[in-house]
Amino acid sequence: MASSKSYLDFVLEQLSELDDVTWRAMMGEYILYYKGKIFGGIYDNRFLVKPVKSAIELMPQASMEIPYKGGSKMILVDNIDDRAFLKKIIESMYNDLPVPKKKK
Repeated sequence: MASSKSYLDFVLEQLSELDDVTWRAMMGEYILYYKGKIFGGIYDNRFLVKPVKSAIELMPQASMEIPYKGGSKMILVDNIDDRAFLKKIIESMYNDLPVPKKKK
């Protein structure tokens, strides 16, 4: 099942306190970037983030879910209505996220 553009718009609105959040559509889902680094995405209308140390520490009870068949587990963000919490999560994740690979 593909994610809806309206759910993406809702998540982006919740993340609007952050500067430099971008997205890219990919196979019916949406990949989310913060300052050029992938931090998560929208999969089947679920907001999932990478399971980096800082995210796990801030959401120790969060469920881990597979974004798509064959994918690695990610953290389900279920407290999506708390903008301040979302901002804190994404900002804290930034230094734990890998640097994007340079394109040739």
